[in-house]
Amino acid sequence: MWARALAGLCAGFFVAAAASGLIAWLPPGPWQSVIVPSMVAFTPLWMLAALWAFAFRTGLRAWLWLSASAALGFALLWLLRHFHWVQ
Repeated sequence: MWARALAGLCAGFFVAAAASGLIAWLPPGPWQSVIVPSMVAFTPLWMLAALWAFAFRTGLRAWLWLSASAALGFALLWLLRHFHWVQ
């Protein structure tokens, strides 16, 4: 149980950060106009990621899935910036 809780808190933080970044960058227009809503959405997203960690059978699976989700989210953010799809 502690491994899943730590996965939700630590890796879930990065899942929520990547999701908040996608919330800020995906709508059309400048990202500055949606920075406040994405920051407001960060805390509920972090709580959802922490709850998601308890859906896994073991702490290792929770760490792997949450870490992979965070890596995928940051990879999407990097691709958006690399190909200049965001302003």
